[in-house]
Amino acid sequence: MNSRTKGKVGEREAAQALRELGFANSRRGVQFHGGPDSPDVVGIPGVHIEVKRVERLNIDAAMAQARRDAGVDSVPVVMHRRNRGAWMVTVDLERLKQLASAVMPKENA
Repeated sequence: MNSRTKGKVGEREAAQALRELGFANSRRGVQFHGGPDSPDVVGIPGVHIEVKRVERLNIDAAMAQARRDAGVDSVPVVMHRRNRGAWMVTVDLERLKQLASAVMPKENA
């Protein structure tokens, strides 16, 4: 499988994994260029998701891309996995509380 196809498949898999966790609107994003308007997976407001499905991930480079593309209003997140591995999520610790707020269900007041 070439890397472009593997990337598309990985993005679809990541979106499916998020749907299974209850993020029903998760889907592969529109891929036309990097930036706040084109995360790999969309459906969680306030979260910019980059997906990497590679055997040898340079997590520093992946997070740098996510930070750059997330803009100022979204939490940069990298979802990643190896072949036959489990999905993992990487986020900057100082953004963890903001991520939790974005993904937790809002209470009806």
